[in-house]
Amino acid sequence: MNKTLYTLLAIMLGITLFTSCNKEETYAEQKERERGYINNFINGNCNINRRAIRVISESDFKAQGETTDTAKNEYVLFSSTGVYMQIVEKGTGELFKKLDNGESADVLCRYTEYNINGDSLKSTNDNSFSKSTLCEKMTVRNTSGTFTASFVYGNMPNIYGTLSVPSGWLIPLRYINLGRLASDEDRLAHVKIIVPHNQGQPNATSNVYACFYDIVYQRGN
Repeated sequence: MNKTLYTLLAIMLGITLFTSCNKEETYAEQKERERGYINNFINGNCNINRRAIRVISESDFKAQGETTDTAKNEYVLFSSTGVYMQIVEKGTGELFKKLDNGESADVLCRYTEYNINGDSLKSTNDNSFSKSTLCEKMTVRNTSGTFTASFVYGNMPNIYGTLSVPSGWLIPLRYINLGRLASDEDRLAHVKIIVPHNQGQPNATSNVYACFYDIVYQRGN
């Protein structure tokens, strides 16, 4: 009797474990789900983006002077990373320039982060959304066109527990000019980027979700 009961219990446990394992998403399924959410975002079918995006290639981006037409809501897709970028402002002013090869600089950022999969605001240090007075401060270095960076302080390292800067945040630095406002005509660099999980912050990477960032970049002192 006991042997029969134990056998039945073992079979039921095996079925439960098999069913549970089958319900778990594979990494490929998680990426496919993420891709679906990104496509919804691009098509303007979500709460955080109601305007369809016109995606252009890197060759088109270069042909038009490494700019995106905001009137057409253009974003360039960087195929090697899966990051989409719109340059709202390139950074203009007498002292504005790209970070030179071999140069290091402190960069200050104002940002807002949205979870595309969750269709919701995730974090921000933008004063219009929060009471934060701190910018994100990171130290950035350009080595032959490869940008590396680490946070010094800010919301992002506090929230995600690491000084590592998401790789997606560094891609715009190849194309924008950094500077500080010295006149009413000056404009800080301003970009919008769609960042897939493998180019994002640790939580996005481990849970396989994409984020949308609205970021303003400024050269530090």
